[in-house]
Amino acid sequence: MRAVQTSVLRLDGHYGFVQTSPPPRTDASTTRARPIVEVGLGFGSVNDATRAHDLRRMKSLATGLLLAVTVVFLLARWWEVNDGPGWIGYLRAMAEAGMVGALADWFAVTALFRRPLGLPIPHTAIIPTKKDVLGDSLGDFVGENFLAETVVRDKLARIEVSLRVGAWIGQPANADRLTAELATLARGVVTVLRDDDVQEVIEQVLVRKLMERPIGPPLGTVLQGVLADGAHHRLVDLVCDRAYDWVTANHDMVLSIVHQRSPSWSPRFVDDLIADRVFLEVQNFAWAVKTDPDHPLRSAVDTFLVEFATDLQSDPETIERTERIKQQIVGHPDVQKFIGQAWGTVKGLILDAAADPSSTLRTRVREGLVSFGKRLSSDAELRGKVDGWLADAAGYVVRHYRREITTLITDTVSRWDAEETSRKVELQVGRDLQFIRINGTVVGALAGLVIYTVGQLAFGG
Repeated sequence: MRAVQTSVLRLDGHYGFVQTSPPPRTDASTTRARPIVEVGLGFGSVNDATRAHDLRRMKSLATGLLLAVTVVFLLARWWEVNDGPGWIGYLRAMAEAGMVGALADWFAVTALFRRPLGLPIPHTAIIPTKKDVLGDSLGDFVGENFLAETVVRDKLARIEVSLRVGAWIGQPANADRLTAELATLARGVVTVLRDDDVQEVIEQVLVRKLMERPIGPPLGTVLQGVLADGAHHRLVDLVCDRAYDWVTANHDMVLSIVHQRSPSWSPRFVDDLIADRVFLEVQNFAWAVKTDPDHPLRSAVDTFLVEFATDLQSDPETIERTERIKQQIVGHPDVQKFIGQAWGTVKGLILDAAADPSSTLRTRVREGLVSFGKRLSSDAELRGKVDGWLADAAGYVVRHYRREITTLITDTVSRWDAEETSRKVELQVGRDLQFIRINGTVVGALAGLVIYTVGQLAFGG
């Protein structure tokens, strides 16, 4: 079944839309008709069909009004030369001036889009002949008046982007929608990326950089920062807790060790007493370390870690030993296997988390969006920072890329066909321009009546 297409027909200066079937396929040697519809002009839509109908109707109305005043003029003039009543002169003058006004405005409106009556009159068919100039002027106008940095900054300041965005994403329903869109985007990006390329980046860039640069100094810097903040105390607490629990749970092991190490001549009950005493002392020591934040052992651990962080950054022997450990870890078969499968594992995690609305990742993103939106709505200082960043970003774009943005307009207009551009513009504004013809007829008629009346009163015709 052949598809139906919409075409534009010009009949007696009017444009209409008809539906036709496409012509049968022809070979390359067959001459093909030049298509009327061109990419970017948007012909063939329902809106264009409606505009074409309205344009024909308004043209008919304006032309009909011209014909009406012409008929009135001819009849009035005939009656006037055949001894008609005195008032017929007023009617004839009014119709004559209306006819002149209608013709003048018809010429003016027509000259915008084509040459009136096909005559090569200078300064006519302005849109087809000056299309590129108009495109350049439009681009310059947009660049100077809409893409000026001061205008863009003022507009962003008045619309309060951060407040609107915060109020929108602060609503759970909108946060859900945005989270779903971000999940779709993440799936699309991960799917488009080639696995081999990403894996090569991981192996050749990340791993190679890790192997080339000494890990000791940056590791020491990080450890030093952690120690300065006291963040390691929780880890020390955890180790102390586990050590005490282990000692408490391994009384039998202490007994077994004492029995193994005691002399063969030592009585059994003596070994048990010694083992119980050793266990109790070890347990008490572990409990003291666990419960006393200022215990000497804890201070010793802190001192050791501080010295170790310093050695990692400045001691050549420690740095060298750290490098050997790094080489051993990275070269381990299990680590190499993990590196080889790293992207596949990460990709699977991302795809699974993005596809599951109840996944931890999407839940965290959703909660983060809602929290950020509420904070934007309530924190004026944060909104000021965000608006400032947006204004700076927009200012940078228009300051450095304004010409490239306006070039989009000029290049698009330059690619349009001159005749098709004229037709498209006429479809957009032609209906309103017909009111100029109608008004010209009415205003001309009234002006003619006034002029004729003044003449009659002044000279007593």
